Amino acid sequence: MALFGTDGIRGLANSELTAELALAVGVASAHILIEALGSTKTRPRAIIGRDSRASGEFLESAVVAGLTSAGVDVYRVGVLPTPAIAFLVAQSGADLGVMISASHNPMPDNGIKLFARGGDKLDDALEAAIEARLQEPWQRPIGRDVGRIIIDESAKETYISHLLSTINLKLSGIKVVIDCANGAASHVAPEVLRRAGAEVISVSDQPDGWNINENCGSTHLDSLRAHVVKNEADIGIALDGDADRSLVIDSTGADVDGDQILAILAIALNNSKKLKSKTVVGTVMSNLGFVKAMEQNGISVLKTAVGDRYVLEKMIQDGLNLGGEQSGHVILKDFANTGDGTLTALHLLQEMKQSGKSIQELAAVMMRFPQVLINVKNVSKEKLGTSKAVATAVALAEEELGDTGRVLLRASGTEALVRVMVEASSDSVALAVANKLALVVTQELG
Repeated sequence: MALFGTDGIRGLANSELTAELALAVGVASAHILIEALGSTKTRPRAIIGRDSRASGEFLESAVVAGLTSAGVDVYRVGVLPTPAIAFLVAQSGADLGVMISASHNPMPDNGIKLFARGGDKLDDALEAAIEARLQEPWQRPIGRDVGRIIIDESAKETYISHLLSTINLKLSGIKVVIDCANGAASHVAPEVLRRAGAEVISVSDQPDGWNINENCGSTHLDSLRAHVVKNEADIGIALDGDADRSLVIDSTGADVDGDQILAILAIALNNSKKLKSKTVVGTVMSNLGFVKAMEQNGISVLKTAVGDRYVLEKMIQDGLNLGGEQSGHVILKDFANTGDGTLTALHLLQEMKQSGKSIQELAAVMMRFPQVLINVKNVSKEKLGTSKAVATAVALAEEELGDTGRVLLRASGTEALVRVMVEASSDSVALAVANKLALVVTQELG
């Protein structure tokens, strides 16, 4: 099984993801980096940060030990969001970025994300090269050739200043509740919004090493919903543990998902003639309502596989500046190389201020089609693309739905199951069609 997944290395800290493995990843990354730089006399530089998990303390130390023992200078920036590490790598010209985080996963998990020079996530080939060279014999540098550790106390302010520079309006008059998930942005996001002029109520902003994502943040919206309604706020923003994505609650307590956020920002950029090629990038899971809303506003939609790295790859390939996922990963490429929940929040609030509209009025630009997802377990994923019976069932379902819905069958990347997703004009229709397809998948692929 491959060590790297779609978003770096992730696993149960101190069980699957150990200090020994983190050390080895640091060493192997250093070797790849030093070889890529060739005979340059400048010592490679890496920036490393982490989220608020207790396990991040020893994992960060292990990665730092691996990098420095192999001859890389390491700048430690402490607890900061994942997008801050990507930005700092690009802004400083560092050769490598490392983020210790498992994003929205529960506290016992942790992960290692790597960023290349320029702030982009490492491509698959480089990840494979690092994995292939774990535990290889190597000549250890000595004396002045070992790396040094520098504590960078300016990193937080550098990142905050960058975020604030991306908007051109003061956000006065907007009351916002921000749920920091007791994570990496707990001491960044509230300060950013306050300095931008908003009235800010900050919750789940007291990380203690164990409470990250615990009944809070973008995967647990009920707490934020209650705070928004109780405080009569205009909007609620929910970040995840490493703050690379955000979801929204409107003033009535209703959810505003990633597709709606993306629709609001796409239309705003298009109206100001800043949306490149009048095109936005989504994924195969983007709601049909999003696609139709974009069509109505003269905006094209390109779709990729699920995963923000695939969204970014397509944006770079086609020279586009906006893309995202239903989960709340939104990439504003003019300002960032990765999803950034705080950056997204700033630009949503700016659009509220500029338009004079509430977040629910802005979100009304798209109607979410009811969506039903059924996971069909213990079936052969390999037969999905070859089964004529399944293909026929899908074709009949698509004919039945016409332009009022859509069907997507997708094999899981990690489990022995097939995901059956149906969107339709009503919940009942979506559920009926999904159940019929799930039965065919069970019978034909089981």
